[in-house]
Amino acid sequence: MSTMTTPNKEGWQRWLADAGLAALAALVLGIPFIGLTTVDVGGKLEVHTRWSWLLVAAVAVFAGRMVVRWLFERQRASRGKAAPSPVVAMQANRVTTTVGAFALGMALVLPIFFYDNRYVVDTATTVLIYVMLGWGLNVVVGLAGLLDLGYVAFYAVGAYTYALLATQFGFSFWWCLPIAGAFAAAAGVLLGYPMLRLRGDYLAIVTLGFGEIIRLVLLNWTELTHGPDGVSSIPRPSLFGLPFAPPGDTPTFAGMLGIEYAAWHRTVFLYLVILVLALLTNILVLRLRRLPIGRAWEAMREDEIACKALGINVTNVKLSAFALGATLGGFAGVFFAAKQGFISPESFTFAESAMVLAIVVLGGSGSQLGVVLAACVLVLLPELGRNFSEYRMMLFGAAMVTIMVWRPGGLLSERRATLSSARKGGSAALQQREATA
Repeated sequence: MSTMTTPNKEGWQRWLADAGLAALAALVLGIPFIGLTTVDVGGKLEVHTRWSWLLVAAVAVFAGRMVVRWLFERQRASRGKAAPSPVVAMQANRVTTTVGAFALGMALVLPIFFYDNRYVVDTATTVLIYVMLGWGLNVVVGLAGLLDLGYVAFYAVGAYTYALLATQFGFSFWWCLPIAGAFAAAAGVLLGYPMLRLRGDYLAIVTLGFGEIIRLVLLNWTELTHGPDGVSSIPRPSLFGLPFAPPGDTPTFAGMLGIEYAAWHRTVFLYLVILVLALLTNILVLRLRRLPIGRAWEAMREDEIACKALGINVTNVKLSAFALGATLGGFAGVFFAAKQGFISPESFTFAESAMVLAIVVLGGSGSQLGVVLAACVLVLLPELGRNFSEYRMMLFGAAMVTIMVWRPGGLLSERRATLSSARKGGSAALQQREATA
């Protein structure tokens, strides 16, 4: 440990005083939550105490606060260090590529080993849905720098478009997928056009209001959306018109192949479809980042006034970011409706927008792989915490705080321009050719 991160005597006193106050606050606030509990004894509720648990929690808060202070000091000391060399950056890119290849391999082999475990496949499908949502919001927030707190509105538009077209007009999943994306993109342009002059907190407030407007419309337009009752009996996706159902009078997937029907056929098929769409989405976004529109997004994120001075049409740039992000959110909504078979306005509250925004921020704004890792963490942590139902959300919040303290910029932050390293490499190669000429 360097001397810059090791406190002196006065520093230790400040650290201990700060950690002691945090432990004292936890001790007082934890009395009604941890120290006291109710137990059913003979049909009557009795209050029992758990002072030992409360003491353990206070000690844990004290130790955690000391660790947080040490991490803050270490981060402050590292800010004055020199920027990483190109070799270090190349090694970091190599590690990112390796992690991405490993994650892709795990996603491909998962249905092979867990095909008959519906819980695992459904959880993996939920992770991919949030990955799609995270990538869509990452275009708006991470690349274009537009804070959107109502992203769940596009998620709801995609889900309800598929649900209503499939149940009332008999449209198939494959027809509804592009239509839902187009409807969501139109909603994104509709949201983006009136707020072209807004930035920062004002933009966030307006997008938050837009998300609530969509939810209230879905809740009160009972003739179309069935209001709080939602839409049920949503058809499942089929393969070339062959449903995943037991053999009967109509052709089915199992009957056409001459195999025995199993319930996991449908869940694995839906997982593979959203996995393929997620991979195509990743390729599309990565390619767009290297095109002029992607560079315009990043330039607008850094300095919108400079973009206008350079002649960039900021209006079109903003609308394109909103449209693409909304389209990906609409696609995710279609898969959510197909997976659940039932949707209602309660599925599209502000908590969902906050969840997706947390995925983008924790993963690192602008990082595609970071969104994947953050989606895995934020979706799987509540699932792993089901055995600790009383403290499930507390553990979830503690994990989020730990990640933000450990990596303030996100798990894999990519705030730099996409083509910066390529430009540096190109200029170095040009200098070398000029020297040898």
